Amino acid sequence: MRTALFALTAGGAALADHLAGAVEGGVTVHLPEHLRGSALTNSETVYFERLADIMQTAFTRYDALVCVMATGIVVRMIAPYVENKLYDPAVLVFDEAGRHGISLLSGHIGGANELTRNLCAAVGADPVITTATDVTGMLAPDAIAARLALRPVPKSAIQVLNTALLEGKEIAYYIASDLPHAAFYEAQLRAEEVQARLFRGAIPPVGADEYRVVITAADDLPQEHAPRTLYLVPRRLIAGVGCRAGIPEAKILRALTEACGIIGREPSDIDLLASTTVKRDEAGLLAAAETLGREIRFFPNEALAEMIERYGLKESDFVRQTIGAGNVSEAAALCAAGKAGGRMALEKTSFGKVTVALLWEK
Repeated sequence: MRTALFALTAGGAALADHLAGAVEGGVTVHLPEHLRGSALTNSETVYFERLADIMQTAFTRYDALVCVMATGIVVRMIAPYVENKLYDPAVLVFDEAGRHGISLLSGHIGGANELTRNLCAAVGADPVITTATDVTGMLAPDAIAARLALRPVPKSAIQVLNTALLEGKEIAYYIASDLPHAAFYEAQLRAEEVQARLFRGAIPPVGADEYRVVITAADDLPQEHAPRTLYLVPRRLIAGVGCRAGIPEAKILRALTEACGIIGREPSDIDLLASTTVKRDEAGLLAAAETLGREIRFFPNEALAEMIERYGLKESDFVRQTIGAGNVSEAAALCAAGKAGGRMALEKTSFGKVTVALLWEK
């Protein structure tokens, strides 16, 4: 998860720096220009003249925005850009004293509720979470979707099932047994004390007054959605890969295995590989893709540069001098995700002479 932190005062900057130390993944702290030189942080810091300008860019650039300031300011800043709970970033607000942390936007799908709990625990703040299912201690289907990297379809069914849950109705879970990693989803649900029913072939018809969640492949979704049914479709996991010339297949596969292990997955979870066209004849990379049985797509430096600029990706001078683009793994993964974009599951990580970034397609 790529996270941006914002503060407006020296006191807020100190708390933002503390919060940054508790965030997993890449962090960038944003401070007003007048604090340059007086508010020191241990994280990468960007200075801005106008909060409105930097917030507009950050809203589509980062997976999570953590703001140390008044809630009203944050609401006014993000209001023009809020579109869809399936795609909006997580937005959190902390008061400058660090007493409370508020999950403001994208509590479930965007992960704001979980991030709020984690950051509040790190700084000793009280988490303020207003999502009805969380307040009542219930596990909502869209919260499960976020944890398991599943895309809810249709969006309207989220409210239908969450309302039913709050009214005390039971929700039945179904998993297509021929779905890749069906056993993984079943085990994860069981860990949440949710018993799922396996089915093979056509999706069972919805029972009278039944509310249900069906985990199935995107290609198997019915043309007409059944009533009181939320379908959860696995998101594609894209692995962006950069490597030195002549790296053997075994080292690339080892790097992919270690990278997937960090996010609790297996290399078989990878749906697509991506890299730079400079590596399109790299024997080890091509062999690794063949061994995994996955397509690999190569993107020109111009496309990589566009992603670097759009998402403010960190660049390596060495890589830029070597191949012409300063970021391969993250930029290539974002290129492969296309217009829908994605959320970083693992930012670019070096495994010897191989660099891997993992991205869940939105």
